[in-house]
Amino acid sequence: MPDSVRSRPEIRRLSPDVVNRIAAGEVVERPAAAVKELVENALDAGARRISVSIEAGGLKRMVIEDDGCGMSAEDLVVALERHATSKLVPDDAGRVDLLNIHTMGFRGEALPSIASVSRMSISSRAAGEDAAEVFIEAGRIEGPKPSAFTGRGETGTRVEVRDLFHATPARLKFMKGERAESMAVTDTIKRLAMANPEVAFSLENNGRNSLRYGVEAEGAEGHLARLGAIMGREFKDNALEVDAEREGVRLSGFAGLPTLNRGNAQMQFLFVNGRPVKDRMLNGVIRAAYQDFLARDRHPLAALFVDLDPEYVDVNVHPAKTEVRFRDAGNVRGLMIGALRHALAAAGHRASTTVADYALGKVKIEEATAPNLWSVPPAPERQASPSSYYRQPVGPDLDAPLEPSGLHGAGFQESPAPSYAQSYAPDWRNDGAPSARVETDAMAPQETPRDFPLGVARAQLHETYVVAQTADGIVIVDQHAAHERLVYEDMKRQMAAGGVKRQAMLIPDVVELSEDEAERVLERAEELAELGLEIEPFGVGAVCVRATPALFGEMDAAGLIRDLADDFAEYDAGLALKERFEEVMGNMACRGSVRAGRRLNGEEMNHLLRQMEATPHSGQCNHGRPTYVELKLADIEKLFGRRG
Repeated sequence: MPDSVRSRPEIRRLSPDVVNRIAAGEVVERPAAAVKELVENALDAGARRISVSIEAGGLKRMVIEDDGCGMSAEDLVVALERHATSKLVPDDAGRVDLLNIHTMGFRGEALPSIASVSRMSISSRAAGEDAAEVFIEAGRIEGPKPSAFTGRGETGTRVEVRDLFHATPARLKFMKGERAESMAVTDTIKRLAMANPEVAFSLENNGRNSLRYGVEAEGAEGHLARLGAIMGREFKDNALEVDAEREGVRLSGFAGLPTLNRGNAQMQFLFVNGRPVKDRMLNGVIRAAYQDFLARDRHPLAALFVDLDPEYVDVNVHPAKTEVRFRDAGNVRGLMIGALRHALAAAGHRASTTVADYALGKVKIEEATAPNLWSVPPAPERQASPSSYYRQPVGPDLDAPLEPSGLHGAGFQESPAPSYAQSYAPDWRNDGAPSARVETDAMAPQETPRDFPLGVARAQLHETYVVAQTADGIVIVDQHAAHERLVYEDMKRQMAAGGVKRQAMLIPDVVELSEDEAERVLERAEELAELGLEIEPFGVGAVCVRATPALFGEMDAAGLIRDLADDFAEYDAGLALKERFEEVMGNMACRGSVRAGRRLNGEEMNHLLRQMEATPHSGQCNHGRPTYVELKLADIEKLFGRRG
């Protein structure tokens, strides 16, 4: 036989121990994966209390104990065989439907795979059976034999895993530090707890309590309580309920208001039929739903649950079951985007008040000794007359010019100030009255705060914030953020109606750019015209602006063109402007809005408030910041220590 002809290799059957180690490499990549498999087994067993204990990140020791249905002595031995499971039941013809899966898993590889790379013991008791236990090391099974296992209930199972990967030392080299592995286990428990609020979870890390979640009530309220315990009180206070159904797919869960956002997408969770999964579609769906409300580098918080017939989703794309594949991904994506947008639209103006609620929750009221209100220094000793500080609000004269004083607002006039004692001494006959100011009929405003949800403008502070009085508190409006949202929504309405209205410039504005920048902008001239911006070339490296969006009024057209040139430099050269429609319009709206530092008169401030009340999503600007904060009288009294 020529040397160039290789001998035919012999095909051999691998030993069960080697097969289990190979499977362990697919299913058990780190301690957190082993914890996930064992906790999911407990959930499938109907457990209502699950406790997890780990040492050295789970590499040295992990214990998972539950109060599920348990196993008999015979079941303990069978469960350690490859592809043995109680989760697949054949029909009368002996066929098994691998797509109709209603449990957390069925592969049957978890127990034998983990046992093949560790030292494992399993103790369990089923109903009407004596407790039994088995020991497994290097593929050898000892038992079953009687056990003193007491468990967390009348039935249950306890799995202890020691020295994970001791049989595959090379795998240990790829493990991260103890802290990183512990954090991975913690994240796994949190995700499973989010999907199962009716189950109590606890986690001990090196003998210290790390997590403890009690059983929550059924329904959305209990689910939100569990999510709040995991994702934080901020999320619970700023969460919108999501509930929608389409073509057999149901979406539920909670999404945060745009004002609650982060710099990454780590607080976005997706669950499919109760299974925590990682899906790239989730990030795209949430970005599409929030594109009107957040800057592209900010991410909202969300926990969404998709439930559908198991036949329409493949959960075995990944050995560890962390990825899924939908049969009709378009339907699921459309349902999620539509449901999120509907929830955001229904939120109305809620986005601002919760910000104030959270801020007030952080205020620490210190006990202070009450001053002697009757010990007032005589007027001559004061550096200024009291009347220079006291301004009495009267009916708003919206057309009256504003005084160039430190406080700019509508309807304020100087009036003689009462004495210090008369103004601030407690009136025992009206103790606890909701207002400390008394208005006569002649001084009452023509439009009362009760007429409008956002009240009536009373002042402008620092040429940036409008202060309005409501029926039961005050509202502080960021004039730039509010007007930015109004302009953006107006642009959207005009675009839907056929294009943004333009206003011709009396003297066209010529903007000097680099040759490349000018070319990029002029390539989009037709698309920009639909947005109300009319431009044309003006020599090499220059653009002539002939018309701007009418709703912007007087604006810096040159600055807008330069900013758009920068934006287009970041876009794909072949990407149509309409595909960046919301982002470009949002940026244009931001640049064309009332800027901070502009003084508004009373009529302008009240007009801004009325427009906000009539405009959807006006509670936050296009970048997710709140446009206003509302303080109730109770909140203000809390700040001053009048309430606990």
